Amino acid sequence: MDRRIARSRQVIMQAFIELLGEQEFERVTIQGIADRANVNRGTIYLHFTDKYDLLEQSVENYLMMLADSCVPENGPTNELSRDLLIRAFTYLKEHAATYNVLITNKGIPTFRHRMTQMIEANITLVVNQMTLETGIHKDILAQFLSVSITGLIEWWVIQSMPYTPEEMVEQVAKILEARLQLWDTK
Repeated sequence: MDRRIARSRQVIMQAFIELLGEQEFERVTIQGIADRANVNRGTIYLHFTDKYDLLEQSVENYLMMLADSCVPENGPTNELSRDLLIRAFTYLKEHAATYNVLITNKGIPTFRHRMTQMIEANITLVVNQMTLETGIHKDILAQFLSVSITGLIEWWVIQSMPYTPEEMVEQVAKILEARLQLWDTK
């Protein structure tokens, strides 16, 4: 893609996210986005059919950027590692303003839903390679972990990231390693 086209798309998406941080999705207009991005309406329509298309493409774009931030330097892996999680939390912290809007905006649950799906797909790959001798069904474990991690990310962002990425990953590791007895198994 031509750098000017990519730059225009990024400026438009960033303006859109900024506006979502200030108002509900329904109140955001193409003209408002154009004004914020300092482009004309026609430029937006060259890249997106409407604000719903802009929302869909923004969600996909920011999810891909988050996913790309997790890829280790030596390429993709099917392992869920502390390093991978630290990369994800660090990226979220570095881009807190954008992801705070995407995760917490009540008018657009799309991002949270798609993030959960992305996490579940990756966790399913890891879980399917595991040998479970606990009687836990792999699909239930993958679902539980993906929803838990999404919820934890959401909580962390909403709480203004009270812990470092490393502390968050350490806590997740402790939770996963713990053999909690939450109820009587008799």
